[in-house]
Amino acid sequence: MIPIAKTHLILYVKEQAHSTAFYSHTLNCEPSLNVPGMTEFALSETCVQGLMPELRIKSLLGNRLPNPAQAAGIPRTELYLYVSNPQAYHRRALEAGATELSVLADRNWGDRVAYSLDPDGHVLAFAENIFKNEDEEKK
Repeated sequence: MIPIAKTHLILYVKEQAHSTAFYSHTLNCEPSLNVPGMTEFALSETCVQGLMPELRIKSLLGNRLPNPAQAAGIPRTELYLYVSNPQAYHRRALEAGATELSVLADRNWGDRVAYSLDPDGHVLAFAENIFKNEDEEKK
């Protein structure tokens, strides 16, 4: 098996500058790359979230690619992020213009998660593992 050295998750967005401001506020960090056509946020040492304008990917890959702009507002992606304080991330997302889908709540799969929808229709989930937190509290 060949290990994957690094993962880039690219979200197609309507307006790069608007989405960059949204994710800078929500993630509470500045982009690691911000040039015309691509913004990147380092989520970990091996995972990067990218923002690419819909028009850019369409011009890059041509007419065989269905136009992402035609799905505007329709959820196409869920970005599920484990963070140390999901409520703070969720609150910042709402402050930046996200639509709340679900408040922070314990889920039957063992996570505490809050869900929102970013301005481009991507679902954001900020989570922490309930059992991990309970184990840490017992120490």
